[in-house]
Amino acid sequence: MDMSKYFGEATAYDKKLMLERKEPLSWLKSVSAFANTSGGLLLYGVDNDGNLVGLENAERDAEDISEMIKSLMDPIPEFDLSLHAEDGRMFVIVSVKAGTTTPYYVFLKGHRDAYIRIGNESVKANSIDLKRLVLKGEKRTWDSLPSNHKRANFAFETLRAEYFARAKMEFVESDFDSFGLVEGAVLTNAGALLADKSPIRHSRVFCTRWNGLTKSNGVMEALDDDEFSGGLLNLLDAAKGFVKVNAKTKWRKMEDGSGRVEYPEYPSAAVEEAIVNGLIHRDYLELGSEVHIDMFDDRMEIYSPGGMISGELIQSLDSRAVASKRRNPVIADLFQRLSLMERRGSGFGKILDAYQFESEKRGRTVVPQFRSSPSEFHVILPNLNYDAPELHAVGCEGAEPEKAGEEKVRPTRPTLLTEGRNAKIIMRAIKTDGYVTIANLCRKTRLSSSGVYKTLAALKAASKIRRVGPTRGGYWEVVE
Repeated sequence: MDMSKYFGEATAYDKKLMLERKEPLSWLKSVSAFANTSGGLLLYGVDNDGNLVGLENAERDAEDISEMIKSLMDPIPEFDLSLHAEDGRMFVIVSVKAGTTTPYYVFLKGHRDAYIRIGNESVKANSIDLKRLVLKGEKRTWDSLPSNHKRANFAFETLRAEYFARAKMEFVESDFDSFGLVEGAVLTNAGALLADKSPIRHSRVFCTRWNGLTKSNGVMEALDDDEFSGGLLNLLDAAKGFVKVNAKTKWRKMEDGSGRVEYPEYPSAAVEEAIVNGLIHRDYLELGSEVHIDMFDDRMEIYSPGGMISGELIQSLDSRAVASKRRNPVIADLFQRLSLMERRGSGFGKILDAYQFESEKRGRTVVPQFRSSPSEFHVILPNLNYDAPELHAVGCEGAEPEKAGEEKVRPTRPTLLTEGRNAKIIMRAIKTDGYVTIANLCRKTRLSSSGVYKTLAALKAASKIRRVGPTRGGYWEVVE
């Protein structure tokens, strides 16, 4: 077999020119990392550029590699060691299998360290990584562990209502145990996350509608923002509601004049799937972090703590072929019963299919993107209506849309924006409640959300209103 073919047989491998006996950590850390994650190969006799150099005494090297793994690691990982001959040269191939009794430690110079694989590097596991590895070795997941919260102290009315509506069955008390939401008299972490008022402090979603294409765009950075906390079902509903209010629908007149076709900025199925994935697959061991939904003029970005479970980078994989691996299987199973997740595997395909359908409908290809690092995951959903001037605005959520063939003319001159009827309504609303949302201003003025944004920006530029406090959590104030 051609030695170079080994490079493509494993998603993780390290090339070693020779066996470093005096610095065994230089390669033992890779053995530990492979065993602690998804397995991998060590190829001895190959330089960093992939040139096949060979070993002077491959048999002796193989014996020493085997002995050092067995004497310097605990537990001893499962590995296969083989000799390979090619073009008159000898090589050693060490195949390390993904372990089931993690963490796998290296013992050297009085230190005990475990390693994990990040991209093409083996790095020392930090305290959170070690917690994950211990759970993996114990065949447990974070969401299945008992919490410190008693079942009797929490209500689950949202869960009961959703279960009845979606599964057409009552959610009875015995289901808490059957679905892994309780352990004895206490809630598991999954149960705590599904309570109406979740006691998990970092069970939160931060939502922001930014002004423009970046988070810093001049006159007014945030057009709308909100912070939600509580149970996962409540968070899902609140996050979807924020997106619905801040996403506009446009339309195009049908060629035969019989009506019109409406075009949303984002496919609802893709939005729901992305938010669900962010809530369900996020890493809850990352304290002090939360899911973020950032809406810009041209896109929506959904961030969740925690990268791919395998340690791989999603951008280097075929999104449709990614195997389904669930970080929080107890929560995922319940969401599947509620038909909020796909049982057959990854939700990436559902998001891609939704965009493909809309692209075919509109005659222009728009593709969502997925990006990850070892500690975070991003879903980027393009705005399907961005840079599509041939479409007409419908209006904000709750407003009466324009009829097909009619064009609603709205004032655009600065004086009308700051002194007209809508400006007075907005200023009166702000005076009553500085925390008023864009959705409420839409309903009060009957403007589209973009019209409200323009009026707010004009009022701020004219020093009639000002933003007090930080972008997130601040409020509007009328300048007397």
